[in-house]
Amino acid sequence: MRLNKLSLKDKKIFSQYLAFTRHELSTYSFENVYIWSGLFDIRWAVIQDSLCVFFKDSLGCFLYLPPLGKNNNKAAVEESFRIMNGFNKNRDISRIENLEENGLPFYRKLGYNYNTKSCDYLCLRDDLVDMRGDRFKSKRANFNYFLKNYDFQYLPFSIKYRGGCLRLYESWMGGRKAKYENYIYQSMLADSGNSLKLALENYSSLNFIARVVRMGGEIKAFTLGMELNQDTFCILYEICDLSLKGLPQFIFAEFCRELKDYKYINIMDDLGLDNLKPVKLSYRPIRLIPSYIIHKHK
Repeated sequence: MRLNKLSLKDKKIFSQYLAFTRHELSTYSFENVYIWSGLFDIRWAVIQDSLCVFFKDSLGCFLYLPPLGKNNNKAAVEESFRIMNGFNKNRDISRIENLEENGLPFYRKLGYNYNTKSCDYLCLRDDLVDMRGDRFKSKRANFNYFLKNYDFQYLPFSIKYRGGCLRLYESWMGGRKAKYENYIYQSMLADSGNSLKLALENYSSLNFIARVVRMGGEIKAFTLGMELNQDTFCILYEICDLSLKGLPQFIFAEFCRELKDYKYINIMDDLGLDNLKPVKLSYRPIRLIPSYIIHKHK
């Protein structure tokens, strides 16, 4: 079986297979696959009429998404595990990541094992824009403070801002690393920076929407995301100079205000980290969207 190396020209075929089913998890977009190609050797193949996306690194090979097709396909799953097992000396590494909940019955019936990976947080866009009631009182106060106390420009992203965004990320990451010594979190910050670089380098070729806040000629905040389905937009990055009170609340609310064609905003998962969970919950999500990992039955 020949595996194709992922490139930007593959966006069309990915879009075709992703469109067979409505997806809610943030992983189900070409953009959120492609930006990991700086860290993984990403390969794909159409197996039994299903698109299969393999991620390979020094640790082994796994399927980033379940086989994507018009219907669930047992043969595609079994062939995918055969391919993964060919790469992995330790077959426990062979797995399917990011399965949505509606796919669980199919894998249960086949006798596969599964465990919960994480949950994406889904919010109502109107809640994030209006910030009404006591539950958003502190965010509303911070938003208003920023408006009253700072001179700024809120602008569409342009490639000329790429360097400023990356410098801001490096500064922000340094602050996060100093505050949180968790090794896993620090590694994730570095990986996320690598993915951000690819996202900004290829911004014009991908279906991202991004905004920046400039103050004194410098980028002080940026946010970036993409459409997941007709009702849902996913915010993939939001990075701010945290010394500026109210800036995170301002750029988040303003960006959501622009996204008036969407009912929901997916604000990603918390990576299983205690320091991220309260931040996600503070936006009062209406639902958590679980993601599962599938392992071969013994």
